[in-house]
Amino acid sequence: MTHGSQPRTSSVNDPASGVARRLDMGEGVELAYHHTPGASPGVVFCGGFASDMTGTKAIELEAHVTGRGHQFTRFDYQGHGQSSGKFEDGTIGTWHRDALAILDRVTEGPQILVGSSMGGWVMTLLALARPERLAGLIGIAAAPDFTEDLMWAEFDQDARRALLETGRHLEPSEYSDTPTPITLNLIEDGRQHLVLRGPLPIQCPVRLLHGMRDPDVPYRLAVTLAERIDGDDVQILMIKDGDHRLSTERDLALLRRTVDDLLSR
Repeated sequence: MTHGSQPRTSSVNDPASGVARRLDMGEGVELAYHHTPGASPGVVFCGGFASDMTGTKAIELEAHVTGRGHQFTRFDYQGHGQSSGKFEDGTIGTWHRDALAILDRVTEGPQILVGSSMGGWVMTLLALARPERLAGLIGIAAAPDFTEDLMWAEFDQDARRALLETGRHLEPSEYSDTPTPITLNLIEDGRQHLVLRGPLPIQCPVRLLHGMRDPDVPYRLAVTLAERIDGDDVQILMIKDGDHRLSTERDLALLRRTVDDLLSR
């Protein structure tokens, strides 16, 4: 599919901004997304694991970026939010392909990719796949390789046994009353998409925002990601009392300033 080609879409109600379009991926799969045209560079928001495109950071950033007259795009991966599919059927490879389709078929011109948590892994994969489309990367508690380093490596014997014997483990979540299903397929597919095991040929500006009180993704992961990136224009912005969400007004103000800096280049 040619970059920037017109997607085949339909519309559904989006509680955040009225209307979301649906991108036809074929085989009955549709991705819900919201795109506002505007100046380049644009901004694409890649959400987190089991999150959706109506979260605080995505909506606040949309208002700010479009208020400056720039393109903005947010979307739901398969099995997330308003997109079709079951969450348990998804993998890093699946969600990377979803994001790639949004980048190729919905957006135009250079883009700043903003990745929250798992979205930080997805944005890194996008950067490797489409270096010519990059105007910058902004990670928010970026969690590349989390299925291997923060899940499998940290799971106890019972969790690993459940995965190996049944293909499924239910992980308690601090963000939901119901546990999050983790599948063996997710773990095994993640191993095919690891990015922290060697150098990353990324040359665009990179900004990594991370809370030092993040209970889910250790802030030292931001240092590892920065070390792996070949380019020199890489900055880590640590928030000493910041948590994983980084959604306080002060955190959002820092995110807006960071985006403004890259938009102005």
